[in-house]
Amino acid sequence: MTEMKKKIVTRRHALAMLSATVAGTLTGMVPRLTFAQDKQVLRIGYQKAASTLVLLKAHGTLEKRLAPQGIDVRWAEFSAGPQLLEALNVGSVDFGYVGEAPPIIAQAAGADFVYSGYEIPTPLAESILVQHDSPIKTVAELKGKKIAFNKGSDVHWLVISQLKKSGIAYSEFQPIYLAPADARAAFERGAVDAWAIWDPFQTAAIKQLNARVLANGNGAVSHHQFFLSARKYAEKNPAIISAILDEVSKQGQWIRTNLQDASLQLAPIQGLDKEVIQVGLKNYAHIYKPIDSKVLDEQQRIADTFYALKLIPKKIITRDAVLAVSTNRV
Repeated sequence: MTEMKKKIVTRRHALAMLSATVAGTLTGMVPRLTFAQDKQVLRIGYQKAASTLVLLKAHGTLEKRLAPQGIDVRWAEFSAGPQLLEALNVGSVDFGYVGEAPPIIAQAAGADFVYSGYEIPTPLAESILVQHDSPIKTVAELKGKKIAFNKGSDVHWLVISQLKKSGIAYSEFQPIYLAPADARAAFERGAVDAWAIWDPFQTAAIKQLNARVLANGNGAVSHHQFFLSARKYAEKNPAIISAILDEVSKQGQWIRTNLQDASLQLAPIQGLDKEVIQVGLKNYAHIYKPIDSKVLDEQQRIADTFYALKLIPKKIITRDAVLAVSTNRV
């Protein structure tokens, strides 16, 4: 055999050996790849201000409960409800917690979600603030003024309701749409006349900036908070949704009976003093219930108002966003 032929045979042999090795390696990897693909992922959207979900994440009890079923829980933080609902709409999260208005906006935009649970009314957990030395003494004096708030959030509904009570039309003030951090900065430097915000940011502004409450939700809004699920996920995984709500209720009970410990744990996470957080926690109920007709009727009133003000492009029926969830436990 010539030297050239020996080289060709050697090269073919090496390639054959390499092919066999690769094939064997891939065959050995198949079970691991299949397992990774079969492992179910639950993606939860939360806001830093949503203390119950924040502590549920920190304590890891949901992960422990779902781990035996091979479910991997992943958390995604959002600055406010509208941003979270956008993520749910595009399929980036399966479950989330938002205020009253974001579901209305999302449903009108075609988001396919269902209401899974809600927190009982907490009207003191949000308010319209003014500077301590502001000449504005009543909501009626906000006519023509600049009010900062996060567009499409629960305080959007608070502003609408409080102004309507005082006879001010939506066209008779200047809405300044800003996320909480930007709104606080604008409020501090006097670029806006008032700021509508929720806890714990509300309490932080009162204690740190000496802000004055012009009006809270009392007598104007219920200020419900909602747990929402992507419809397809809820249809396929009723037991998992039930498990989440069960763990959330347990966490809420823990907060109610351990306010000091909850505040201490939340302080480094939320970047606020524990005293601020504790006051904010007291303004929430931390009591959660399954969706019922009464709360859906309240949501319908918000939806009808938003449509009348042209804040949503079409009429919606809030009951369309409901799914009969099984009570099976995981």
